[in-house]
Amino acid sequence: MTIQTDTDEKTNLKSLTKEELQEFTEELGLQSFRSDQLFQWLYQKGVHNFDEMTNLSKDLRSRLKEIAKVPTIEYATHQESEDGTMKFLFKLQGEKDHKVEAVLIPDFYEDGAANRLTVCVSSQVGCVFGCSFCATGKMGFFRSLTHGEIVDQVQYIDALCEERFGKGITNIVYMGMGEPLHNYKAVVNSANIITDELSIGLSPKRITVSTVGLTKQIKKLADERQPFNLAISLHAANDEKRDEIMPINNSMGLDKLKEAVQHYYDKLHRPITYEYLLFDEFNDSPEDAQQLADIVQWAPSKVNIIMYNDVAGVALKRAREQRLDAFMQELVSRNVTATVRRSRGDDIDAGCGQLAIKEGQPMGKTIRKN
Repeated sequence: MTIQTDTDEKTNLKSLTKEELQEFTEELGLQSFRSDQLFQWLYQKGVHNFDEMTNLSKDLRSRLKEIAKVPTIEYATHQESEDGTMKFLFKLQGEKDHKVEAVLIPDFYEDGAANRLTVCVSSQVGCVFGCSFCATGKMGFFRSLTHGEIVDQVQYIDALCEERFGKGITNIVYMGMGEPLHNYKAVVNSANIITDELSIGLSPKRITVSTVGLTKQIKKLADERQPFNLAISLHAANDEKRDEIMPINNSMGLDKLKEAVQHYYDKLHRPITYEYLLFDEFNDSPEDAQQLADIVQWAPSKVNIIMYNDVAGVALKRAREQRLDAFMQELVSRNVTATVRRSRGDDIDAGCGQLAIKEGQPMGKTIRKN
């Protein structure tokens, strides 16, 4: 690593991993514990002003101001649903006025105290994969987030939870804007930072990374023994229907996905979760349930049946209750572990598939052909 000089752009400390931050302090001739102090200021205390880093000497703080910077995303606004779900809009630093959304999904005990506090975090501005049912996919892709920008979302909402509920977040799902495994390095780095004891210290078991089925990256998660949970956005149980709603399936069909899933399980012996949006009279027949049950046999798995939040301009609609009941009965008869995830936050467009920036920005890159 080369430390930037006064004539160069300053080093962005939040673009560095913990190991790279160690190298940075070593190049400054500092003792090794200084990198841990910096890491704590950045990720446990959420400080981005060197003057607030009070256990560093004044001389060191002055030196850091000359050669380094700590940019952060900027809170813009938020909306709150009738069910307590909160959607946050953040502005990113940079030449273009990019924004992303993140969602807090709280669950409560009967006495009103907070139980699970789940953050749905974004990893990209838009998404290139163009799933036909997804508002984010309709935006197209603009850019990936850095690991620092991903962690910033979590830090902001974690601090809000401490203030509002008296406890920090309990779970993170990488299911916001973007395809997490298309931004593999930043997603993995951000998750490693979030689980570090000198940061938020969340257990890896409480982090789930979702993917539309990027098979190479699924295998990479396994080969690197990443400790986080894996969820696969399946949404159709045969290639014909999946091709119709998920363009990625044209190049990475169910045969390739099966190979990746079995490789993942063989390496990690960790069960997989399949996310399955239930669309009325499209993928909700007993035959669809039978095909889904066959996929579950690839490796130990469970299924989250998600009741779709309708998106403007999308013909697919949420399955009716009687079709949901018949679908679930078929899964149960085939010994599939399945739960139904009810809509949360759809009155503020905070539900699954609804996140999008709707302020007239142009279309980004997409693999969708129409």
